[in-house]
Amino acid sequence: MIVSVDPDAGFCFGVENAIAIAESELSANAGLKCLEDIVHNSTELGRLEHAGLQKVTHNDLPALSGEKVLIRAHGEPPDTYKVATENQVKIVDATCPIVLKLQERIGKCYQEEAAKNIQIVLFGKKGHPEILGLMGHAGNQAIIVENEDDLGRIDFSRPVRLYSQTTMDIDAYEDLAANISARMSEQFNDDLVVNNSYCRQVSRRSHTLRVFASSYDVLIFVSDDKSSNGKFLFDVCKKANPKSYFIKEPKDLDNKWFSACSTVGVTGATSTPSWLMQKVAETIGEMEGK
Repeated sequence: MIVSVDPDAGFCFGVENAIAIAESELSANAGLKCLEDIVHNSTELGRLEHAGLQKVTHNDLPALSGEKVLIRAHGEPPDTYKVATENQVKIVDATCPIVLKLQERIGKCYQEEAAKNIQIVLFGKKGHPEILGLMGHAGNQAIIVENEDDLGRIDFSRPVRLYSQTTMDIDAYEDLAANISARMSEQFNDDLVVNNSYCRQVSRRSHTLRVFASSYDVLIFVSDDKSSNGKFLFDVCKKANPKSYFIKEPKDLDNKWFSACSTVGVTGATSTPSWLMQKVAETIGEMEGK
């Protein structure tokens, strides 16, 4: 049986960079605090906690004077930095550079065009930490659109500046933009600016994943069930290969999945560490013949 790990799988650049920063700080100091979960994967969180990383919440921040606190890749709204400054908290900023640039663009748009009756519309998942951060840079005045049901919140007679959460699917974003454009045209309004604000590494992932998943007899998808990206990408796998199975760690594997199977592909979410997928692949290899 041939077992292959998806070469395109693993942490996105932003998460990989944030974890590298955390590990560098931990190697130089006794400990480091992180504002909320650094990544949506409990196995990786356990590894980092063992190394000394301690999760704290936004409510904890005012009491952490003099402490070092890591800002994760998702980014934070301006109010978080204000609270940290007011309470002498030392921020270690690991915001993804792509998210940081998007925050700056949205903040500039909000400052320069707020007086022009313009609506900032964000395509993303409500409650997602990146969206919460982007909302803060838009003065908490942006309209969040997660699906077509949310379009009723937009006034199509007014100008719209459309942005996407960096990890959303490109095709879905383009469909949304076309839908908004059509509805604005009904109001004789063409003042729509669609901004390229997605991360190509993540947003193109669904296409490469379809190809990978369909190339194997069985597909093992490794992710934490808290990962929204994981749920979305697993659905992509399942549609491409009905023999796709979702697991969190090696112990979830079932030998019955591999009967009469000659090839197995192992992949995962953008929040799944490469070392964990490799461990899953090794475990599958050890299961052969048992």
